[in-house]
Amino acid sequence: MLTQKQRDLLMFIHDYTSRTGLSPSFEEMKEGLDLKSKSGIHRLINALVERGFLERLPNKARALEVKRLPENASGTLHASASGVRSVSSPATVAAIKNPKAGVKPNFKQSMPAMPAANSDMAEVPLYGKIAAGSPIEALRHETDMIGVPFHMMGNTPCYALTIEGDSMSKAGIMDGDIVIIEECDRANDGDIVVALVDEEEVTLKRLRREVGSVVLMPENDAYQPIRLPPHRVRIQGRLRSLLRTY
Repeated sequence: MLTQKQRDLLMFIHDYTSRTGLSPSFEEMKEGLDLKSKSGIHRLINALVERGFLERLPNKARALEVKRLPENASGTLHASASGVRSVSSPATVAAIKNPKAGVKPNFKQSMPAMPAANSDMAEVPLYGKIAAGSPIEALRHETDMIGVPFHMMGNTPCYALTIEGDSMSKAGIMDGDIVIIEECDRANDGDIVVALVDEEEVTLKRLRREVGSVVLMPENDAYQPIRLPPHRVRIQGRLRSLLRTY
C-alpha cells in the first residue's frame, strides 16, 4: 500500500513522461509535490523502487520507468511513442517548468566495510556513476556491494563508483573502471577527488587550489579545467584505488 505522497509522486511521473517522453528532474518533482527539499523526493523514489512501482534505468542520469500502478489508480499504463511507459490519467499537474535539473548526491555515511567470504576481501557499497568528463547528475544507489581487497582500502570507510567518461585517462582512469573512494571532506592539492558542485552534480577530478578559487583539473587535453569559487565545491572523498575488468 502506498502513502499519499508516494502515490502523488508516481502519478506525477506518469503524467510528465506521457507528455514529454522524459523523466522529470528532482527539482521538477520537488516543485510538483510542493516539497521543501529534494531529499524527500529521494526517499519517495526509493520507496517506490523497493515496492516495484518504479525502476531506475541504467546508464542514464535521470531515467525512471513506471512498472505498475496502484490497483485503484485511474489511468492506463502504456508505451509512449518514445518508448517510455506512461499513464493516461485524468489528473492534471501544474504547468511543467524547466529549472536546472539536479540530483543531490550524498556519498556520506556509507555502510562500513563488511568482511567478504574471502578473509582478504571486504565488501563496500557500489553507488552510481561518476563523471570523468563534465559533471553529471548522480544519485546514490545503495543496491550493490562489491568485494575489495583490504590492502586497497586502508582503515577508513570507503565506497565505490563506476567511471563514465575519459577526462582522467592520463591518470590511468578509464571509462567503465570502478574507483574505490575514501570518505573524507578534505583533501590536499594534487589529490584526485570526488567533488560535489553546487550541491547537485559530482565529478572526479584532480584538486588544485588558487587564490579565491578551486580548480578541478582533468587529465586529458581535450577537457578544460573547471574553475569555481570555493563555496560551490564540496569534497566527498578521494581516490584510493581502482578496479578494472577485461
